[in-house]
Amino acid sequence: MKYIVVTGGVMSGLGKGITAASIGRILKNRGYIVTAVKIDPYLNIDAGTMNPAQHGEVFVLRDGAEVDLDLGNYERFMDIELTSDHNITTGKIYRTVIDKERHGDYLGETVQIIPHITDMIKCLIRNAAENWRTNGDPADVCIVEVGGTVGDIESMPFLEAVRQMHGESAPGDFILVHVTLIPADSMGDLKTKPTQHSVKALRELGLYPDVIVGRSELPVGGHTKRKISAFCDVPERAVISATTAPDTYHVPMELEKEGLADVLMDLLRLGVHNLSTDWYRLVTREYTSRITVAIVTKYGVEDVYMSIKEALKHAGRSLSTEVNIRWIDAEDCDDSDFNEVDGVLIPGGFGTRGIEGKIAAIRCAREKKIPLLGLCLGFQLAVVEYARHIAGISDAISAEMGDGTHVIIILPEQEGEMDLGGTMRLGDYPVAITPGTVADRIYEAAEVIERHRHRYEVNPEYIPLLEEHGLIFSGRNGNRMEILELPDHPFFFATQFHPEFRSRPTRPSPPFIGFVTACKAGKKTT
Repeated sequence: MKYIVVTGGVMSGLGKGITAASIGRILKNRGYIVTAVKIDPYLNIDAGTMNPAQHGEVFVLRDGAEVDLDLGNYERFMDIELTSDHNITTGKIYRTVIDKERHGDYLGETVQIIPHITDMIKCLIRNAAENWRTNGDPADVCIVEVGGTVGDIESMPFLEAVRQMHGESAPGDFILVHVTLIPADSMGDLKTKPTQHSVKALRELGLYPDVIVGRSELPVGGHTKRKISAFCDVPERAVISATTAPDTYHVPMELEKEGLADVLMDLLRLGVHNLSTDWYRLVTREYTSRITVAIVTKYGVEDVYMSIKEALKHAGRSLSTEVNIRWIDAEDCDDSDFNEVDGVLIPGGFGTRGIEGKIAAIRCAREKKIPLLGLCLGFQLAVVEYARHIAGISDAISAEMGDGTHVIIILPEQEGEMDLGGTMRLGDYPVAITPGTVADRIYEAAEVIERHRHRYEVNPEYIPLLEEHGLIFSGRNGNRMEILELPDHPFFFATQFHPEFRSRPTRPSPPFIGFVTACKAGKKTT
């Protein structure tokens, strides 16, 4: 197993996750099997209870792990599926060590950061890397992204574990990629001092970068690269310019142009593989049409909906259609907001804020025959809207939202559940598709697997009434409703699950393909 550790310096938000994912794509394009691990230094066990407006999207893996959005980037760029083992947090590490201490596994030893915490970190990294399989094959390379910024107190034990792993690895089996900021002054001159200080902080911890990826709005030229090389003791060819790309999927291609692939291959002592350019051709496909989709949001932070944005992009690119997004505030919207859009998307979420705005948007899409895609909460609110305005239940509401007729109720297994973290219906579940429906047409399968993240479901008591009034539940898991649709509508389709989590550039999500196709067919924007 070979390891590539990606660290960050100067400031957060530089794009370590995209850099790590791009490195994975570069290696995969050369025929190598790649897996990835994300280290998050926060004390939370996982990302499940974090406020999405502060933290960004909570991505769900196939085994139900609620993780940082960077793991979504790994899955999309590398076209792989990861598990909870591939997200390591401080909370996970400390809980595991303390549980072992309480159990007596340390036989009276004084439990300390070194060696007990660092040993556990190394153990979990290696287990995630070495036990992962895709189609039965083990990985050749594991990319490990250390969250946070070098110098943070929270990341110190992880960086110490990385230092130890480096010392324990054979030459060519372990390299360090450091991502830093190279800002420009008002005259357009690139400044290397932040990078120098960042690398100095890294070296004080006993870590020496093999590659420096310099994030900048301007291309990093030869003069700047030579300066960084001299001060940071990194070969000039291993100083990589990473300017902001117009599309994140172009980043691997831009890093290829900078020579990163050759540097990695030499450092890891990997054999020569032919470069496949299929993925690059896919993500640079020209658009021949354009649509506008309204996303009715309650969080106001685009990163909360990262996977939805990417799934729309995947579907659009496969149909040579650029998808422009118009963000609509659920607390301040009316029907006029949807006059000049080609489709309406109602995403997931929690809590009562903005609910009536989302319901009004669903009604507008239904009555004006605007293509609609509802996801999770969007599915539940589509049921509420239909119950209120078609089935005659004027006070229909979800039990999550308060008093009224609860056409949406809490899952039976959630009754009395006190813990919030990791207790929802999470991860992959099968969905049986009803023949002859829109779901059947877009999936072309009798059963599909999709990822879930919810506590509430359609109340079985009201399903017959809703069906009598024309609502079709075309996807089910036992007696649980998973997909709804309407006949005599261009595209009125909602899912209890989150199809965006399994969408890839190479394999766009079928519901998103169906949605974008319907938006194109009824296109009214220019």
